[in-house]
Amino acid sequence: MVEWELNDVVSGMRFPEGNRWHDGRLWFSDMHTGEVFVLDPARDSEPTRLTTLDCQASGLGWLPDGRLIVTAMDERTLRTILPDGTTEVFADLSGISDSLLNDLMVDEQSGRVYVGAFGYDIYGGEDPKPGPLYVVETDGSARLAADGFVFPNSANVLPGTRTLVLGETWGHVLTAFDILDDGDLGNRRTWAALPEGTTPDGSCVDLEGGIWISSIDTGEFLRVLEGGEITDRIDVGGRCAIDCVLGGEDGRTLFISTADSYTPSVTADSHDGRIEAVRVTVPGPH
Repeated sequence: MVEWELNDVVSGMRFPEGNRWHDGRLWFSDMHTGEVFVLDPARDSEPTRLTTLDCQASGLGWLPDGRLIVTAMDERTLRTILPDGTTEVFADLSGISDSLLNDLMVDEQSGRVYVGAFGYDIYGGEDPKPGPLYVVETDGSARLAADGFVFPNSANVLPGTRTLVLGETWGHVLTAFDILDDGDLGNRRTWAALPEGTTPDGSCVDLEGGIWISSIDTGEFLRVLEGGEITDRIDVGGRCAIDCVLGGEDGRTLFISTADSYTPSVTADSHDGRIEAVRVTVPGPH
């Protein structure tokens, strides 16, 4: 069994989410505080806070013109973060989504954004319902891309392809689509059926098309190949495995986010969320 060496990067968070590696730096949100941060792990001792939303924050991405966007979950909007820390609405999905928005992914080839929604009120104890995936055009207009997911979550485009792979957290599966020229999704299929109990949350893809997933309920990070083969497993000792991204100078540092709970009332007292770094074999695409 591989002995993974985990090194502390950030601590004292509540629920670190939205891990991205961009422009030589690590970007992330704290879902339960609405804060968005950036950090140069090689130079900075503490992250810089870019903004604080008046609601939960999740996924991050960059539009073709360079603007940074974040999911304002409760508002059901995507917001751009301006240099002075203020934000502006880029896309308002409140008219088409009746549940909280979740993670987002910017398709670098087209500039379109794909963002999922819970599908039901998980915090209020509502019975589970299927969730949607929306596509947002570069002008901010949004429409349904696909539906019927068991809690849609993080998505990736496989390098060198037009294949989008989406994690379904409570469905224990990674689902693939072909991205069509107009941004619609076709040829829906199972990319990988995951081991029983595996709950994919945040994820990232490497240059060989392997997808690292954060299994939030089982407290582990898994590298998955198409068809379901697990090549690597990082156990985080019963903590919630939240998100991950490949970065660093050579793309082989996996930055993993964990917390003691995904319940906001618990993390409000503990502030035990953290990001750690671990070295892996296959680099990321950036």
